[in-house]
Amino acid sequence: MPQNKTDTVKEFEFTAKDFERVRGMIYKRAGIALADSKQEMVYSRLARRLRATGIASFGKYLDDLEAGRLGEEWEAFTNALTTNLTSFFRESHHFPLLAEHLKKIGGPATIWCSASSTGEEPYSIAMTACEAFNTLSPPVTVIATDIDTNVLATAANGVYTLDRLDKMAPERAKRFFLRGKGEREGMVRVRPELRQMITFKQLNLLADGWPLQGQFDVIFCRNVMIYFDKATQRKILSRFVPLMKPDALLFAGHSENFLYVSESLKLRGKTVYELDERGGAPKTSPHRT
Repeated sequence: MPQNKTDTVKEFEFTAKDFERVRGMIYKRAGIALADSKQEMVYSRLARRLRATGIASFGKYLDDLEAGRLGEEWEAFTNALTTNLTSFFRESHHFPLLAEHLKKIGGPATIWCSASSTGEEPYSIAMTACEAFNTLSPPVTVIATDIDTNVLATAANGVYTLDRLDKMAPERAKRFFLRGKGEREGMVRVRPELRQMITFKQLNLLADGWPLQGQFDVIFCRNVMIYFDKATQRKILSRFVPLMKPDALLFAGHSENFLYVSESLKLRGKTVYELDERGGAPKTSPHRT
C-alpha cells in the first residue's frame, strides 16, 4: 500500500517548536506573519538551507542563525520564506489609472514600487509611463525595492522566458522587449531604455531606516500587506504617508483594504488610495520635489 503523506519520513526532524521559532524569527526580521497552514512550506524551503549549510538539524540551524554564526545566512533565510508571485500588468485595471495620473502631472514624476519581486511590476510601470508620454524616455523615475536580493538580481537583469509575455499585446511586447537569438532563443530582454528608468534597491519595510529620499507621486504596495498583521500594516502605512506628495496615489492589491488600518488614506478607486487630510495626513507644501 502507498504511504500516506503523514507517514513519509522527512530528511530532517521538524517539530512544532521549530516551526514556532521560525515564525517568530521571520516576523521579527521581515514582519511576515506565517499561518499555521504554512508548516510544510517552511520545512520544504528551509530544508534546502540546511543542505546548503551542511547543518543536520533545524534546531542547530536556528541556533546558529540567531547567534550570528552563519555569516550572511539571514539573507538566505529571509529570501527562502518570501513569496514572489508576479506577472506583467498584474491587476491590469491599475495601469490606465496610473497613465492618467502621469499625464495629469505632466512634468517629472517619481514612483516607488515597494515590492518589485522579479521585476514584472516595475517594468509594467515603466511601460505605462512610456505609453502615457509616447516616448521611450518619459519624465518618470522608478525606485523598485524588495527584501529579497535574489529576485532583485533577476529584476535588474531584465531577462525573461518568452512565455512570460503570453498575455501581453503583441504590439506592446514588440515595442518594449528584445528577442534572444541563438543560445538565447526563447528568451526576451527588457529594452535598455526601460531599465535605465528604474533603480533597484534592497529594502526591508520593517527596517528602521529606508534608503529613500524626497516624496513620491505614486507608491505601489500591492499584495504585500496580506503577509503582515494589522499592527505591522498600520506601522508601514504611517511611514508611507509623509513620503506621498499631496496628490499622490497609493496602489494596493486586490485583496487588501487600508481604510480600516489608516485614517490618513481615502479610497480613490478600486484599491487605489489618496491622502485624506481630514484623517490627519501631514500638511506638505504644494511644490514638487
